[in-house]
Order: sequence, then C-alpha cells, then structure tokens
Amino acid sequence: MRTKSFVAKLAPTSGFSKTVHPSRFLAYMGSDSRQFTAIEHLPLHLRLAHHFYRRLLNWLKFPVPSRYIRHGGASFDSLGSGYLLIDYIEKTEGQMLSCTWNERYQEKGLRRNLFQSLSRILLNIAQVPLPRIGSFTVDNNGFLHLANRPLSLVIHQLENEQIPVDIPRHLTYTSVDSYVIDTLNCLHDSRLRHQPNGVSDTGDCIYQMSALAAMKATSSLFLRRDLRYGPFVFSLTDLHQSNIFVDENWNITCLIDLEWAFSCPVEMIHPPRWLANQAIDQMDEKIYDPVRREFLDVLEETEQELSIQPRDRLSVVMKQAWEMGTFWYTLALRSPMGLVRVFYDHIQPILANGHEENDEFYTIMMEYWTIETSTFINKKLGDKEDYDRQLRQAFEDKLEHPR
Repeated sequence: MRTKSFVAKLAPTSGFSKTVHPSRFLAYMGSDSRQFTAIEHLPLHLRLAHHFYRRLLNWLKFPVPSRYIRHGGASFDSLGSGYLLIDYIEKTEGQMLSCTWNERYQEKGLRRNLFQSLSRILLNIAQVPLPRIGSFTVDNNGFLHLANRPLSLVIHQLENEQIPVDIPRHLTYTSVDSYVIDTLNCLHDSRLRHQPNGVSDTGDCIYQMSALAAMKATSSLFLRRDLRYGPFVFSLTDLHQSNIFVDENWNITCLIDLEWAFSCPVEMIHPPRWLANQAIDQMDEKIYDPVRREFLDVLEETEQELSIQPRDRLSVVMKQAWEMGTFWYTLALRSPMGLVRVFYDHIQPILANGHEENDEFYTIMMEYWTIETSTFINKKLGDKEDYDRQLRQAFEDKLEHPR
C-alpha cells in the first residue's frame, strides 16, 4: 500500500528533528480504510497507553511500533482511496530554496550556511546503519518495516509511462551488486526497450546500447568491494532546491516530499549534483569540483564538531567515491535520461579517453547489450515511426475539433 510507504518514510528522519523540521504526516488512511493518526494528536489516555506499551516492548527487546496508531473513527470509505493529512509550512518558517537559488547561489556566505545545515542532516541520518537496500513501510499494526523495494521517483515515472519495471514490490537487496544489476536491467534497459520514442534514429539507438553495455561491464571498477554488503543508509534521493525550505540566511528550516527516500549503499551518498547550478547532462567537472570541495570542507568540519570517528566519516567515503569515479557512475544509475551523456562525458574518459569518437567501440559494444541487435534496432525505429504518426494524428484531431 503506497500510502503507508509514504508515511513510513518519516520515521527514520525524525532523528534530525533537532536540526531541521521535516514535514510530518499527522494522519493517514490506506486504500483498505484503515486509519492511523500520529500519537501526539490523540487523547491523553491513548498517548499514555501507547507510551507505556512502547516502553514495555523496548524493555522486552521486542520491535517497537511507530508513532502512528491505528484507530476507529469517521469512515471515509466513500473516498475510494487513501488520504494523507500533513503539516502546513507557514511563511514565517521559510521559503523554498529555489526562490532565491539562481540569484544568490554564488554568495559564499549563504552557501556555507546551506552546507552546514545539509551536512548535519546527512550525518545524522548516516549514523543509523540499515540492513538492506529498500523502502520503509508501516504494517496494519503501526510497525515500521524495511520491506519494500527501493521506491524512487524514477520507478514512479517509468511506471506512469507504462514502461514495465520488473522489481517486485516486496523485493529488498542485501548486496550492492544485485541492486546495481537490477537498476540497469529493470530501469535503464526497460526504458530503452519499451519507450516508444526512446531513440531518434539508428545511430542514437547504437549510442545508447553501447553505453548500457559498458555500464554493466564496468560496474566492479567503480564500486568498492568492501562496501558490497553495507553499510546501507537512509538517503533523500529527491532532494532539490524546491524541496528545501530555508530562512533568509539559507539555514534549512524544513524538508518536504520525502516519499522517494530509501535505504541505499553509503557510497551512493554524494553532495547534491545541482550545487553548481548545472543540468545532469551538462555538468562540467571543472565547475562542479570547486563547489564539491567547498561542501566537503564544511562536512568535515561538522564531523569534527559532532565527534564522529574517522572510520565512520561520510566525508571519507565521498572523497574516495570522487577519486574512483563512483560519483559519476552512481549519478548515471539514478537517471535513465542522463545516463548516456554522463557515461560518455565522465565515465568513458576514465577508462578509455577518445573512444567516443571511435566507430569500432560502437560496432563491438552494441552486440553485447542484447541478442539479435539488428532486429532490436529495426523494432525501435518502427516504434518511433508509430509514435510520430500517432502524435501528428493527435494534433491534427485537436486542430480539426477544437473545444
């Protein structure tokens, strides 16, 4: 039940409530009409009973329920769907970072405040290691479980476009390798196979196939063997300027839209790629690297302030990820539309600079992506022709029959 999964995302983030206020779900109802309300919004006697119940379970070393309690109440069956009741962020609590980002992101003082707030959030979350890669959900009794697939915005977008994603809902991962393989096969490959306008011509199809084949062949070069089985940490995978609320000095006050957060490999936690104000397919390493270093300097200072042991420092993992090229590899993994450009601009030069202009590279690599390559290419060209024809017809019908 996706409604419950959204609610569950907030439980791990409550650990940084002293640093920033995450938008909270006050109450919710799943599509099965089961209603849950946050404990602080229920009568005193229920709050006390729940408090002692949690204390008892904790004392007995049993799992402890979340802060959401299932209860009876007014029936909303007529809605035909679940609901979420969430906090409202007042204007006095801040505004979206995107409102001032373009005009002021070059001001070093503001960036430092932003980096300090963001560092505390990332470090606070990273202090809680998780056993698997996946998303949290809440069961019918209010218990939190790491039992859902790693539900990202990318999966949601692909499924909305009727592109099959062969990752079952209850599948979680205990190794980085299996997660990376499924990400490439079930997201990136599936997009190329099933998106009607996924390629523009024969050359574009070969270009994409070669990049995907190379990504699969080189994964072990960019992922650390010693981190294969963890640690895994909660990650805010959709953290961008419009999901961050700040005060006038760019101190983070609130975070919203946490539904796409999930547990992921620690080496996939990086400084936000938008820090240099560049689109993913236009990133210039010479422009991004200085601001990345600036962020890491602040992160290291924050780690020292929090007395985090050197072996547990996130900054060390981030530095090694940059040096190995892991930053670019995992950035490509998380963006089906950006993977190809990131591969040719930033990953291939690490391995064989100049191969992008070598026709032999494509002649060889495309054959390793699928069996019967020519048949697949012809099918994709046919899909594109059908898509273009249907698109033209839709516009012609609209012109002939305007509202």
